[in-house]
Formats: sequence, C-alpha cells, structure tokens
Amino acid sequence: MKNTLAAAIIVALGATSTSALALADTQIKGFASVVAGITTDADTSLFGYNDKLSFKPESLFALQISSDLGEGLSATAQIMSRGENDYSANFEWAYLSYEISDNSQINAGRLRIPFYRYSDFLDVGYAYNWNRPPSSVYNSDFSSFDGLSYVYSSTLGDADSSLQLIAGSNDSIINGNPSKLDNLVGINWTVTYDWLTARIGYFGADVTVDIQNEGLVALIAGLNNVGLVDDANGIAVIEDFGDFFAIGLSADYNDFLFDFELISSGTEDAVAADQDSSYVSVGYRFDQWIVLATVETREDGFDDSRFGQIPSVYAPLDSLVDGALEGQEVQQDSVSVGVRYNFHPSASLKFDYTSSEINDADAVNVFTVGVDLVF
Repeated sequence: MKNTLAAAIIVALGATSTSALALADTQIKGFASVVAGITTDADTSLFGYNDKLSFKPESLFALQISSDLGEGLSATAQIMSRGENDYSANFEWAYLSYEISDNSQINAGRLRIPFYRYSDFLDVGYAYNWNRPPSSVYNSDFSSFDGLSYVYSSTLGDADSSLQLIAGSNDSIINGNPSKLDNLVGINWTVTYDWLTARIGYFGADVTVDIQNEGLVALIAGLNNVGLVDDANGIAVIEDFGDFFAIGLSADYNDFLFDFELISSGTEDAVAADQDSSYVSVGYRFDQWIVLATVETREDGFDDSRFGQIPSVYAPLDSLVDGALEGQEVQQDSVSVGVRYNFHPSASLKFDYTSSEINDADAVNVFTVGVDLVF
C-alpha cells in the first residue's frame, strides 16, 4: 500500500505538471546513498553488515516534494526508500509550514525530532563527512513525531540564533514492540558565530512500550502475583517520564574541522537503561579531499536504587530481574577513520573504517565505501 501510494503521488505530479504545478511553485529534489560494507572477521556484525559484502544496510533513495502556495504557506513531503527495508517506500516527513513573519515559522505534521546536530538532514549523507553519524550518539529509536514545531531566527550581536520549540506525539514499532511518546515537548537552540556553531537541546515525554518479550511479560506477571508491584512497575514501561539532553559544538576554521556532541537520556521507573554518550571528530580539508578521525563512547546502565530489594524467598525472581537489567547494560567504545572525496559538485565518495568494542568483547571491525549525492 505504501509503495502504491508513493508511486501514485509521483505519477500524479507528472500528470499535473502543466496544471496544478502551475498554480504553485513546486520543486522536486532528491538524495541518495549507495553504501557497501563488510566486516573483517567471520561471525561478526556491525551496522547491519557481516563478513559478506552487502549494499543493503545503509543504502537509500529519497524524493522531497515542496510546494510554495504563496503568502507564507508551503507544503513538504519526503518519500524514503531504504535498502534495509527492501527498498519499500515510506513517508518520512509530511508537513505544512507557515511564515508568521520574516524570522518566525510554524510547522505542522510529521516532523523530525531535533535530538541531534544533524537531525534535520540525518539521512542526507552528502551533508556530513562520515558514512554515518557516530552511532554511539545517533541511536534513538524515535526519529520523528506528529505535531507542531515553532522556529524563531534572530541575531545576537554578530551571531545567528535559531530557537526551536516542539510539541506532539509519536507511535512506532520498535524491535517488534508497539511504542508511544505522549506529551512530547522540547526546545532546541542553535547559535552560529562565523566558523563556530553551538547547540543545546532538552526534550521530555511520557513513554509507553507494549513489551512483547515473553520472558519479560512473564516476569512482570510473576512479580505482581507475589505482591512485588513496585518491582513489576520498575520493569514495565507505561507512561513513564523520559527525557533527553544534548549539547553540541562544531567548527570549520581554516580547513580544520571539529565536531562534538554529548547526550544524556533516561526513563523513570522502567527497564529502559539510562544512556550517556558522546563523540569527538576532527578532520582536515585538502581541496576536494577531507580526512577525519572519530572517537566515540556509549554507556547504558541503571541506578540500583530504582529497584527494590526482592526478599530471598523469591530468589528465582530476583535472578530474573537482575538478568533483565543486565541485558540492557551497554559499554561501547569505537574509533573510526575516514576519507571523503568530492569528485562532483553534487556527489561525494567516502571510505570509512570503524572498530567497535562492546561490553569488553573482541572488537568488531567494519569497512564501508559509499557514494552520496543530491539532485
């Protein structure tokens, strides 16, 4: 159905190019990434790659259709086709925009949650120098929301300021579990001065996950059955408040490049672990070439005080709770080096080698090469 709908829209646009498009300033743009990758060792996987060369995990094609309807009103839709989803087409964005004034705008519809520095163009590989943004930070299961966004642009002395407020909700299927963000609100502030850009963001929402894992469902039921309601509620994710804090700093000075982001997130009274992640990336530009290196870290864990002490008579349940918590704990450290070559005004060739160590296991190494383009 989604494929048919997307195709119908494209056909309709072509069929009405001399009528409806004449009534509005309509632009069709696109972008694509063709990425191949392979791990260096057998029986290992990272970013969806294994020891057999694959193009699917990170390749994608997209069309963005924008119509200026006049008097400050416009409409935008983005159709995305990902290799990891067998190139089935889906609407990634679909929203209306209205310019309230020269420096303020309101958007309504399906929008990207601005968790990160590169959130607005997260899928546009041509917009950044990596083959993928650092995964230790860029790993939120929620990427978009349905609601409102207000953007106010101004100047602070010689600096440019952009303040964004959002409100809305999200319904998704995450790892097979129906999930919701209700009462989502957030603020994102970005300031740019010459070659330096800084940002800060904070977001909060009520999080609900309909857990489908049979083991966790049985554990929650078992805890409730013996009266350990608080411990059961500490595992279930039902309208638990979750928040997300982010800061970032970027610089492009005399061909020296620098990127830094740090995030901290957590969900109260739930089996979802708190996460603290960051990365630092440095690079240098040589004409059409860019070389860069990135170090990143991620730590997911729990505050033990969030969970009660289960009486020894229920030792089997205590062991199951410990197992559920340990399954959410992650310590990941990664290092990557990469090269970007802008061989065309609208296309770049990228090489990336990443080594990632998770929970003290042997490092997994993956090599990827990709072409990113915009059209």
